[in-house]
Amino acid sequence: MSSTADVRHPRSAAALRSVQLLVTGYLAVSVLTLVAIIALRNHSSVVTDTVWTRGTIVVASSVLTFLFARRAARGSRRGYLRLRIVSAVMLVAIVVIIALPGVFPVWMRIEQGVCGLLLLGVVLLVNGKHLRSVFTS
Repeated sequence: MSSTADVRHPRSAAALRSVQLLVTGYLAVSVLTLVAIIALRNHSSVVTDTVWTRGTIVVASSVLTFLFARRAARGSRRGYLRLRIVSAVMLVAIVVIIALPGVFPVWMRIEQGVCGLLLLGVVLLVNGKHLRSVFTS
């Protein structure tokens, strides 16, 4: 089996474009959130240590997710597999964060909800029958 998949079929290309658009949105929201955290760093009721930690982790994961999505769009089987794993793990983490009472401020839960919706779209697309068949054939 080759290390790359043929992603030139219009349906594959469209699905991967959608994935890249969703992941770019996830990256943008994550970076803007970190900028807001930095700007509001002197407001301890809004920016706690857990907010700093989570904001930093989300930016790092969004950068990795973006890189994996780009590689998958070029046909990389490893990039596709990594994209499937990271997007699913981050989605589960986001669900847990939103569900935990009192750990994160409301504004961060809302931001994480937006990230979660974007990643849900990614998870649904990359685990769909079509893309799985493209990357396993």
